[in-house]
Amino acid sequence: MGTLPTVDDVARVARVSRQTVSNVLNTPAIVKQTTRTRVEAAISELGYRPHASARRLRTQKSSTIGIRMEAFKDGVSGAVLDRFLHALTEHADARDMRILLYTAASPEHEIEQLARLRDGADVDAIILTATFHNDPRIDWLSANGMPFVTFGRPWGLNDMDDPSHLWVDVDGYAGVRDAAQHLTAEGAKRIGFIGWPSPSGTGDERRRGWLDGAHISAEDASALARATTDGVPEGTRAALELIAGVHPPDALICASDSLALGASLAARSLGLELPIIGYDNTPVAAAMGLSSIDQPLAEAAASALELLFGPSGSNVLPAEAFDEEPKHRLLAPRLVVRSAARAVPDDTTDASAVGNHNRKETL
Repeated sequence: MGTLPTVDDVARVARVSRQTVSNVLNTPAIVKQTTRTRVEAAISELGYRPHASARRLRTQKSSTIGIRMEAFKDGVSGAVLDRFLHALTEHADARDMRILLYTAASPEHEIEQLARLRDGADVDAIILTATFHNDPRIDWLSANGMPFVTFGRPWGLNDMDDPSHLWVDVDGYAGVRDAAQHLTAEGAKRIGFIGWPSPSGTGDERRRGWLDGAHISAEDASALARATTDGVPEGTRAALELIAGVHPPDALICASDSLALGASLAARSLGLELPIIGYDNTPVAAAMGLSSIDQPLAEAAASALELLFGPSGSNVLPAEAFDEEPKHRLLAPRLVVRSAARAVPDDTTDASAVGNHNRKETL
């Protein structure tokens, strides 16, 4: 194995001083464009990588982003954050940055963890997940001047364009609305919904997409919807309640794949081929052949870093950088249909034909 290139090697190839190379690496704005281009070309040619630890000591930057590791739940919903973390780590590595994971049992405990990270100068910024109404973590980060971006909207806040609060989110309303419209086009007339108790910013958005996409009246909403905590058993119980109703649904949309899996088990236990669409497009949904709404998690991770650090680099952008730029990114999900999304056959439909159109396609 050959020796690694050094700053002196870069200086020799670029025909500049060692200090000029250092300036290009640390304060490029003070170097003329022509010289900077020559040094950058030499760096690329040699494959030179600055020593990370030395650079952190010199610049007083950790080059590290903090994010909380969610508690393990049922093996279904946890896959969403896993995918987001994987994408975030890849994009951070491309910027020569690291991800620091921490745990917290409650919002109050997380604030304690954030205070420790701030006091130890362990991170340059925080990516906050699982936002909710009147989130005290957001207030603490803003009050303490700690750079952050949330994966999730600032639910309940009046000013969603505040430059001190950057956010990335996926348009759950649009995703569920499109799913409901798809089921309607496939023949469903009474589309049910299994979601989470309100207030839930994310859950309420998805429920609203169901109401609008399926054109559900206020009278039908109470009969066709159930709210429960997230989980497979909870989805099974909620689906059995809906199916046992006087006018049961002929299709279901669920706020998560965990709930959708539970609903699917309920339908199968009764011998029903009930079209069911979940949310998150987890590996479990794919393995079970469940249709689901896919979140663009890789794009969400890249967008979070761009809001904090710009298109490239690892320096936190100042607030004035957003005078003309959007302070948030609202991303579009997509519906993935894996099985025949058709309504339970009525009296005029050949029941033997239902379920014979299994296919996998992306809409």
